[in-house]
Amino acid sequence: MSSTHRLASLRPFEHPGYFAVWMGALISNIGTWMETVAMGVYVTQTTGRAESTGAIVALSFLPAVILAPLGGALADRFDRRAYAALGAVLQAALAGILTVLAFRGQLSVPVIGLISFLSGCVSTLTYPAFGALLAELVPPDELHLSTSLNSAQFNLGRILGPTLAALTLQVSGPAWALLANTLSFFAVLVALSRVVPRPRDPAVKREPLWAGIRRGVTVARDDEDISLVLVATFFVAALVAPFIGLVPVFAIRELGQGAAATSLLVTCQGAGAVTAALGVGTLAETFGQRRLRGYAATSIAVLSGIYWLAPTLQVAAVCIFFLGANYLVLMSSLSASCQNRVPRELQARMGSLYSMVLGAGYSLGVWFQGALADRAGLRFVALSTSAIFLALVLTTRMLRPAPFENVRLAQAEVQPFSDGSH
Repeated sequence: MSSTHRLASLRPFEHPGYFAVWMGALISNIGTWMETVAMGVYVTQTTGRAESTGAIVALSFLPAVILAPLGGALADRFDRRAYAALGAVLQAALAGILTVLAFRGQLSVPVIGLISFLSGCVSTLTYPAFGALLAELVPPDELHLSTSLNSAQFNLGRILGPTLAALTLQVSGPAWALLANTLSFFAVLVALSRVVPRPRDPAVKREPLWAGIRRGVTVARDDEDISLVLVATFFVAALVAPFIGLVPVFAIRELGQGAAATSLLVTCQGAGAVTAALGVGTLAETFGQRRLRGYAATSIAVLSGIYWLAPTLQVAAVCIFFLGANYLVLMSSLSASCQNRVPRELQARMGSLYSMVLGAGYSLGVWFQGALADRAGLRFVALSTSAIFLALVLTTRMLRPAPFENVRLAQAEVQPFSDGSH
């Protein structure tokens, strides 16, 4: 018996193409986290304001509020491999501009904000194609495992990237961290070149672009479980997830540390997420996905509060490890729930709606919490939002004891588009 059969969570690695894309994305995310840490430290130290740090993070997620449905419709309309490759090329170009400015000593907070926003636009428009492409490479019953492993590679990048960023910042400054990110996008292009495109079903007609967007929104609205998942995603993103973007503020202002402490906390969060990804398959089989989501939604509020109360860097590092693990379990389950309830032709659109809600909640939450933190203190604001989220979860569980139905495929529930049926 192979090792991947012994560990259920690794089954997607057995499918051709999946591991190649997974590795390419990992290399790219290492570069992305090198840039994220370098720019977070730069903005925090330059401005001294949590609101500025939160605003820069929010700008990269803000495009998802408007462009995500369009990105999902485009991903379902074109060859997903080619479309994802185009996104990698454009992101490499934007990262290259930031790199050149850094080497010339012309970095500024407004420029970082503009590049972050443009990069967010590209990512929003093309990431649904990447997510749907991964879904194509595994059978439907392994989609949750695929989503968890995709989150694991993102968080493994969160482990390695900040460590390399801290070393780079100490030795040579931010420009070299930005250069590493620019070069990392070429790993995605190499990985995509090794994927054999899946032929489109000739029975499925190509619908008009805006009709496709409306159809995706209508399916999500009419499916009670998908609607509830999207609402839950928004509140997690707005009330709890800002702990990710505000790590530099917490490390520098609350704990009195610097870039090394910022990297340590980001790395520990990633380590927790990777650990959870390796065990999420076993957890789902033990508890069931519906029950696991309920446990994860309740415990993340508690863990978030404990993290913000941490008195020292060492305690905070341990707390964010478990918080990162909990966050991965919850968000990968929510994401998989959206895609697993619709046929292949709608998966990118469901993924884009999930990204839209996540981006809207996160950009609003990280900016708002950062702005309030400058006035009322970061710990007080973050503890308050964690308490609000816990109250929402407990209220929901009392009003609806089974808030999420077990995931099931909706192949028979959503009819393929045809010229005469809509």
